[in-house]
Amino acid sequence: MGSRRRSREFAMQFLFQIEMNRDNASEADELFCNHFKVPENVRPFFLRLVEGVKKSQHEIDTLIERFSENWKISRMSRVDRNIIRIAVYELLYCNDIPPKVSINEAIDIGKKFGTEESGGFINGILDSIRNALEKEKRLH
Repeated sequence: MGSRRRSREFAMQFLFQIEMNRDNASEADELFCNHFKVPENVRPFFLRLVEGVKKSQHEIDTLIERFSENWKISRMSRVDRNIIRIAVYELLYCNDIPPKVSINEAIDIGKKFGTEESGGFINGILDSIRNALEKEKRLH
């Protein structure tokens, strides 16, 4: 497994944890890395994702709700919700990552950590967001 995949998986687990514990302490990421033995080569991208999602969460959540038909973000499973947040962050702010890579990674992580329906659910939302973002880019 590549270091970026591991970063994404750790980021999803971390975001899940702080959401469960309602913990936004700045030292929580360091505690997480030490406790779960996040490898040094995985930490930079892990931290980029975690900090980016936390910083842009309102914008990300608004976009997710806009493209998730009949689903409020609060009704989504915490696993799916945090996987989608990470992928949307990548779609919006990580120009060095092709959108299809972000989406495929999210689907695979959803299949690993979520339910049988997670892959399709995640794909549907992310593909709609990707299409809208690409259309918006073409207009500008």
